[in-house]
Amino acid sequence: MRRRVAVTINGTKHEHEVEPRMLLVQYIRDVAGLTGTHVGCDTSNCGACTVELDGHSVKSCTVFAVQADGAQVTTIEGLANGSTLHPLQKAFWDEHGLQCGFCTPGRRSDWGSRATSAAVPATTTSSSRSRRRPR
Repeated sequence: MRRRVAVTINGTKHEHEVEPRMLLVQYIRDVAGLTGTHVGCDTSNCGACTVELDGHSVKSCTVFAVQADGAQVTTIEGLANGSTLHPLQKAFWDEHGLQCGFCTPGRRSDWGSRATSAAVPATTTSSSRSRRRPR
């Protein structure tokens, strides 16, 4: 029994018939075609699938697509303003802030939602960067 869902992802409305058991991460990747959100661990531990759902960071592997019906979702692709990177994306780019890069989109989406309420410095220097990992 398929259900119709309407989800606005990065400002674009998507409406599709989906199986009730389809996860939001599957909907974003397989139905909407936005592949920046990753499936990393299948246990909801890694955060690679993190997106913003109605202003809150969620792991999209723990939310059914039908639960997001009528919601606003922002993925890593939606952080930028056209071709202008979000300050957090720019900082990652400028400072080479990734390892293998697989979980980076989820981490940036999570940090991006937190950074909207706080100023993000336009530039950093190696002496001003913290050596601690974010929790």
